[in-house]
Amino acid sequence: MNTVIKPVENEIPSPSAAPPPAVADDDPLLNDLVDELFFSLTRSDQRRKGMDYLRGLLSTPGRKSVRNMAAALGGAGTGQSLHHFVCSSTWEWSPVRRALARYTMRESPPQAWVVRPLVIPKVGRHSVGVSRYFSADLGQVVNAQRAVGVWLASDHLSVPVEWRLHLPGRWRGSLDCGTPTPAMAQSETLVGCAAEASLAMIESWGLPPRPVILDLDDTDPLPAFRRLCAAGLRPAARIRPELPLRVTDPALIGHRGRTLPAELVMRAGQELRRPVPDPADPARRARLVAAVRVTRPSTAPSATGTAPEEELLLVGIGRGGRPWPQELWLIRPPESHAGPAALWASGLVDRVERSFARFGDPVGMRDYAGRSFNGWHRHITLASVAHTFRALSPAAEARARPTTVPAAT
Repeated sequence: MNTVIKPVENEIPSPSAAPPPAVADDDPLLNDLVDELFFSLTRSDQRRKGMDYLRGLLSTPGRKSVRNMAAALGGAGTGQSLHHFVCSSTWEWSPVRRALARYTMRESPPQAWVVRPLVIPKVGRHSVGVSRYFSADLGQVVNAQRAVGVWLASDHLSVPVEWRLHLPGRWRGSLDCGTPTPAMAQSETLVGCAAEASLAMIESWGLPPRPVILDLDDTDPLPAFRRLCAAGLRPAARIRPELPLRVTDPALIGHRGRTLPAELVMRAGQELRRPVPDPADPARRARLVAAVRVTRPSTAPSATGTAPEEELLLVGIGRGGRPWPQELWLIRPPESHAGPAALWASGLVDRVERSFARFGDPVGMRDYAGRSFNGWHRHITLASVAHTFRALSPAAEARARPTTVPAAT
């Protein structure tokens, strides 16, 4: 599951913070990214400010606030220029993200789209989208922003290319620098953000579809799962142990027709476990995998003859000698494919998690602190470009061993 960091109250970088790797003025990779991704910024001053903001994200130690970046870049009026560029300028972020997606697909064709939340704890209540909610991972109520990112994930590169910021009720329709927030921010739930962000990449951007892996933490992924299935996609979803499911598998004698938390269903099916090689690391010991046929509790046939939804496969993953199960996934049939597909999806989620920790956090994806909805989207778009630069930089270490891509998910 996703790591939640502590909120930061002070924008001054720690004196002990290690400086980021230097970026040369004539770095060919950075110039190539800027030329291609900022093509939609028709004004030369916007492209210049975009490059300044990227350099601030890449070169500033500690938090990437406008004040800290301006201090690192130097020059009179730099802070005001950077602030205007993300909060008040007229450039649109969606064309930049679409260009980033196409650049990534050319450099490292993705095996899947990984959809995961980004939780950004905050001290106050003034940053756009901040609200209080209960975090099951922390076991307490936290004050935070919540967003959903879609990552193009492969063995060699994991890059976030699309984002949705979840706006609780008090934020919807609020003014953003004198104008209403866009329609896309008005009514999406967190799980709705996950579905809409994925579908928009196909319907609006024209990207060729890939398997969609949902890793939504505390949120029930089934509404998004069904939306994606209805659109002809084949999603896989990691779920929490307490999600209720109705057992339809005849192999679970005495449990068929019962509704139980997913963890109890899988414990009942532990005799079905079989060793399956880990596609992320075939040299390691095989992992134990079991698959049980289930549906949602509301999908039982009714007296009016309403047909149930299609069966899904609940897949448990674990290792010998450890509590069972360690992970739970929902996968569409066939059953013979479920184990390898769940292991493959789990490996890509872990790869994205590591990529975010190594590149995303250091370039300030969580560091925007303003009230502007547009400003948040522009900041995280530029942080995604900075993440891509770091991930593609020759200074990055050799990529992890490749995984085997299943025929479908």
